[in-house]
Amino acid sequence: MEYIKYSKNAYIKHGLKKDKTAIIGYPSLRKDSGQKVLYLGENAVILSNAIIYEGSRIGDNLIMGHNAIIREENTIGNKFKLCNNSIIDYGCKIGNGVKIHSNVYVAQYTTIEDNVFIGPGTTITNDMHPGCKFSKKCMRGPVIKSNVNIGANVVINPFIVIGKNALIGSGSVVTKDIPANSVAFGNPATVKKKVSDIRCIKGITDFPYRK
Repeated sequence: MEYIKYSKNAYIKHGLKKDKTAIIGYPSLRKDSGQKVLYLGENAVILSNAIIYEGSRIGDNLIMGHNAIIREENTIGNKFKLCNNSIIDYGCKIGNGVKIHSNVYVAQYTTIEDNVFIGPGTTITNDMHPGCKFSKKCMRGPVIKSNVNIGANVVINPFIVIGKNALIGSGSVVTKDIPANSVAFGNPATVKKKVSDIRCIKGITDFPYRK
């Protein structure tokens, strides 16, 4: 399916369902912003007061909740779900099948790979030295590898790598790399066990918990 012109700075595919208060192709105020055209895939659903800036490329089957925002210069895969009041800042790379719950902030230059879940209230940061006049030159968000699950109200520091299939407990502050297949929690978050060690407390299912 080819893109069709939606506005002077936005191209979309068919199947868009958009509330009348949502905005597609909002102009960036950054003077150094590069790409100015938004490409949005098919069957997007965009609820009230959500905003997608110009200059990103977003795959098929996007779902955006109320008041959610996607800034410019992002590359986002298929089946991305961004819940109410969450923000994707500019310059991020997000894979397929990612779900970000409500009231989440994803800082600039963050990488999120496929099938990641991020719980409500999580904050992802990118500035090692806030207030430094040179901080923009070394800004970088974390890298969250595929199939990671992150609980509610987690803080993830810049430059961190969270390995594949890891599970981060609610309320954690992640200050260093987390190995693949690990369960980590606390402030600072430390590895407590392997994901394969987890058992369902109600005996409903065996782990690993992902299908």
